[in-house]
Amino acid sequence: MSDATAKPAAPLDEVMLAMDVVDTLRHRQDLVTRELAGASREAQLIERLREIYHQQGIEVPDHILKEGVSALAESRFVYTPPPPGLGTSLARIYVSRKRWGRPVMAGLIALAALGIGYFGVWQPYQRSQAEQARIELAEGLPAQMDALYQTIYEETKVQQAVVEATALRDRGKAYAAEGNRAGAEEAVERLTALRDQLRQEYVLRVVNREGVQSGFWTFPEINTDATNYYLVVEALDVNGNTLSLPILNEETGQTETVSMWGVRVPESVYSAVAADKRDDGIIQANEVGRKSDGFLEVEYLMPVLGGAVTQW
Repeated sequence: MSDATAKPAAPLDEVMLAMDVVDTLRHRQDLVTRELAGASREAQLIERLREIYHQQGIEVPDHILKEGVSALAESRFVYTPPPPGLGTSLARIYVSRKRWGRPVMAGLIALAALGIGYFGVWQPYQRSQAEQARIELAEGLPAQMDALYQTIYEETKVQQAVVEATALRDRGKAYAAEGNRAGAEEAVERLTALRDQLRQEYVLRVVNREGVQSGFWTFPEINTDATNYYLVVEALDVNGNTLSLPILNEETGQTETVSMWGVRVPESVYSAVAADKRDDGIIQANEVGRKSDGFLEVEYLMPVLGGAVTQW
């Protein structure tokens, strides 16, 4: 066999025994410091080790003891931690992955779910809503205005309705072109109200039932020397149902939706109605006016002064 041929490996039990010798020396630092103070005292150290193992009932061959002393001197069987660095840190992180892996994975899954939800669902939904709103403002609302205008034009019997509808439609379309959604929607609402007003049919009658005044008079605040006379009226549709209508209160300047209100009339009309009621408790001439389909205003059948109040 050539000199270059490797020596056969030592048996495993001898290797383990040598490792135990090194471990004994490492745990008996006082012995090592004392006995290895000089190389000439290696024999004394081996002898001490033999005694230690003999006391434990273990017989260790001298070559094993020598191997252990040599291994200690050469730092064999001793773990030397790697120096700090990026590689060491990454290795430690990898080794400890069982501790941090699951929380990190759960966090990554949650972030992925949020990302998919935000970029894949929420943003497309928002873009879709914005596009729908843009189309409605640019096309839908103007189309509604045109349709309402056409209906008013065809159903009205007075030019005033066409004039009002034209102004509302043009103003609403201008708002839509400017991107003013609130203005465009208001124009649609007012055109709708104008159409519904044209379609209304009702009779305006003096209220004549127990517990409700049929008329009253007041002194206006701006002129306490004058007296205003009012008949309390209500609007009844073709089926006899009472309607609630928007009425401008001339005393407050506010429009309120009410089912009964006071219509200001000349004193002579007020007195005639009062006399009619005193006669037998029934007002025979109780019809104040009529609102017909296709018209905006009530056609009054008795003189009125054009004012109204909602509270008295």
